[in-house]
Amino acid sequence: MKNIIDVELKTRKVDFSQCKTDLLAVGLFSDAKVPDKLNREMDSKLDGAIGQLLKLGDFKGKEGTNAIVYGNDKIGARRVLLVGLGKKKKATLDTVRKAASNAAKKSVEMKVETISLALHRAFGGRFDLSAMGRAAAEGTYLGSYRYDEFVTESENGRLDCLKVEIIDSDSAKTRKLSKGLSSGLAIGKAQSYARTLANRPANVINPAKLAAAAKELARGLKRLGCTVFDEKELAAKGMGGVLAVGSGSQNKPRFIVLKYNPASRAASRQPTVALVGKAITFDSGGISIKPAEKMNEMKLDKTGGITVLATMKAVAELGLPVNVYGIIPSAENLPSGTSYRPGDIITTFSGKTVEVQNTDAEGRMILCDALSYAVRQNCGIIIDIATLTGSCRVALGKYMAGLMGNDERLIKQLQRAAKDSGEKVWPMPSGDEYAEEMKSKIADLKNTGSKWGGACTAAAFLRQFVGDAKWAHLDIAGTEMFDRGTEFAVAGSSGFGVRLLTTYLMNLAGKKT
Repeated sequence: MKNIIDVELKTRKVDFSQCKTDLLAVGLFSDAKVPDKLNREMDSKLDGAIGQLLKLGDFKGKEGTNAIVYGNDKIGARRVLLVGLGKKKKATLDTVRKAASNAAKKSVEMKVETISLALHRAFGGRFDLSAMGRAAAEGTYLGSYRYDEFVTESENGRLDCLKVEIIDSDSAKTRKLSKGLSSGLAIGKAQSYARTLANRPANVINPAKLAAAAKELARGLKRLGCTVFDEKELAAKGMGGVLAVGSGSQNKPRFIVLKYNPASRAASRQPTVALVGKAITFDSGGISIKPAEKMNEMKLDKTGGITVLATMKAVAELGLPVNVYGIIPSAENLPSGTSYRPGDIITTFSGKTVEVQNTDAEGRMILCDALSYAVRQNCGIIIDIATLTGSCRVALGKYMAGLMGNDERLIKQLQRAAKDSGEKVWPMPSGDEYAEEMKSKIADLKNTGSKWGGACTAAAFLRQFVGDAKWAHLDIAGTEMFDRGTEFAVAGSSGFGVRLLTTYLMNLAGKKT
């Protein structure tokens, strides 16, 4: 397998017009009456080429669009990329992120080796420069990413490395941009790491290989430890949910526990947080088998667990002063003579029994063991993330993740993190009326409810295993992938949740950028 595109990021103090680069990216708003100072200066040196594009209507500044103007002997850049920012009155930090993503994606398509970003100049003093540096770095990774590990031939080839710099002529500004850049770099790398693992097919990643990847990650990072329970240890501990789901596959289940122990004493004042992620390395539905159409996408049913793994990578690299567990139950859900069946009653790690009504409702079966494990580790806050229900995609489409929980403050903190990170969530209920649907007549619980409100009843099921901990559930079915390429990213895994969860933990730790 070949490596994905390497991204090198830095800041540099340099005059915009004198910046020698393959591509200089500048931003323009669609509702700006006149271009900002930088674009006016560039237009003057380019003999009115930018103004001519605008006058002809060939570029209108709409978000997601771009246009190329070629340089001359009056500027250092070989090309100037005009990046649309949309309406200025609607601009957020995600506008910066998307603009950087747009520019990086275009650069890779053009096989540009070096790109200089001056996108922040269009925003004036509207946003903190450190925050813009972070957003630009995250966007650069998002847009430049390509998954082509198994492509052995390519007609045009691609570059192995994209060199990106954020530039400004003011050294004080570059210092602030650089401060945010370092955080954005760690988060952007983690999201690309998640996308690569999630995109890998089930014949490359199974539960044991995912566990091996977690161990390898922990070996390379200080203060991050990793413990893995195999099927024998799962049986000894009574983790019946994970064992049941994995019983039909020759690739036996694993239970991965990552623990981050920060150096800072400030962490002792913070509650211990557990991030719990569903990692079904392939989901056929088991005996309750799925339709063949798009079953290939079920390699992405491990996204929640991989998001947790990548978030732990970012947390360790950022050195956040907060105690965090990353708990990843992993199994492969296949039909065979040894599979668990509809009608089976499973005793879970908590001791509660579950009547299996549908073997394709497997995510909650492995998550309930993981949630109970988090409770036994005395985690005060538990956040689980999973591609859990098709119902959530029906409710929210592919634009937002469902957010449910038992603590209003935790929900609001995750909503704030969603706004900061650009990974959107929408609150949904999971109260007693939904929990009532999950009661069984022959066991404590059943693993499916009625046909209505499936995302809510699934969350209500999980709620039964968190005890007194503050808990939130993120149903990312629909947001875990880009089903087609956009102006900002290529098709495939989105790595959704890495920015969201890392931002939540940064906010909890009081780290601003």
